[in-house]
Amino acid sequence: PSSKFITMFSPVRPNPKRPECSDRFIPNRAHLDIDWSEYMLKDNLSTPTKRTGMASMECPAIQDEYNSTLVDSLFPEHRGKVFTYSQTPLTSPSRSYFSQKELDVLTPIRKRKTKRRNIPKVPEKILDAPDFVDDYYLNLLDWSSDNLLAVALGRTVYIWNADSGDISVLVTLGEDDYVCSVSWANAGQYISVGTFKGDVLLYDGHQGKLVRTLKGHGNRVSSLAWNGQIVSSGSRDSTIINFDVGEQMPVVSVFEGHEQEVCGLKWNPEGTQLASGGNDNLLLVWDHNNSERPRFQFNDHQAAVKAIEWCPHQPNLLVSGGGTADRHIRFWNTSTGACLGAHDTKSQVCSILWSKSHKDEIISSHGFSQNQLIVWEYPTMTKLTELSGHTQRVLQMAMSPEGETVVSVAADETLRFWKVFEKQNNHSNTKVKNSRLLGNCFIR
Repeated sequence: PSSKFITMFSPVRPNPKRPECSDRFIPNRAHLDIDWSEYMLKDNLSTPTKRTGMASMECPAIQDEYNSTLVDSLFPEHRGKVFTYSQTPLTSPSRSYFSQKELDVLTPIRKRKTKRRNIPKVPEKILDAPDFVDDYYLNLLDWSSDNLLAVALGRTVYIWNADSGDISVLVTLGEDDYVCSVSWANAGQYISVGTFKGDVLLYDGHQGKLVRTLKGHGNRVSSLAWNGQIVSSGSRDSTIINFDVGEQMPVVSVFEGHEQEVCGLKWNPEGTQLASGGNDNLLLVWDHNNSERPRFQFNDHQAAVKAIEWCPHQPNLLVSGGGTADRHIRFWNTSTGACLGAHDTKSQVCSILWSKSHKDEIISSHGFSQNQLIVWEYPTMTKLTELSGHTQRVLQMAMSPEGETVVSVAADETLRFWKVFEKQNNHSNTKVKNSRLLGNCFIR
């Protein structure tokens, strides 16, 4: 036969230099993924419940991510088409959040961490506070809604105007007496002063004049708290007296539940409950209209309870701190009486404040052994930062009216101003200016 005839019917030899291809209308079965093609045509995996029996995801975006991760796991080399007409390079699996973390497709989705804000660790200002009484049970510092800071040093109460930096003397007691507590009224004009002799002095803080003297205690008044025109006083005689400063007969009621000195006292923002802490290690919660007995009596603390604060963002949420033998910060639901959590701070808890602008943050001041302030995240009690500088126990704190600055006073006889809760994209109206707290006391 002719060579032409032989050539026509000879087996076709593949050309190694030419890639194997199919007809433009006929797919290449050798490179076809049957399972992937079936999935693309029939299943399409619309929800994870369809294939796995799992409960459906709450968030559509998370559900789509879950579906994509599951497909990558089942078809790591899928090409994205039902039919394949030519061999193409394999594509890498989708680089999703889950594949980067190498999570199993059935692992619950974890919340991503948020970036923490920067909290300055250096105080803005430091004021000397000579003759400050080193007594854990006293309350000698308070900041008014009119931006006036009151601090008691020995027998004298000083008023520092945070706007102007001016200092004035409110009162100086006799030689046989000294100041045990100070507290501004909610409106800011009037201030109450508790004395060693057991009196409660009511002053007009703007004019510096004594308005009236409230009597009833048999020992020093170590704690004060306002609720409208009602001022409550806690004493070493273990009683709490509620005075209506607008009435001729001011005593409204007397709360008797403690066995020792009442060193912590705070009304809740609604004015319906009063929390009291004592040297008897008790934390009591009183209803404003029931003086016969406290609504709740908590005895979990193993030391004196002075640090008390109500949450300004959530009703019936109370936080308390114990002394040296206890060292715990505890959270309470004052509607049910349940303890919501406890955290060992490793040191004496002297004072607690709840942030006004950062609702999930609190700050506490401490004694032995670090004498520091700590900013915590609620409810995890994650330590956000520590503020050091005081050389002795930090006995009390107060917060500025707008809630950005915290002032601390310690047994080292210094006042330190910390910009702890600065609001984002906002400049504070509180001006901390250079001034003298006393004639011979200079800003450092």
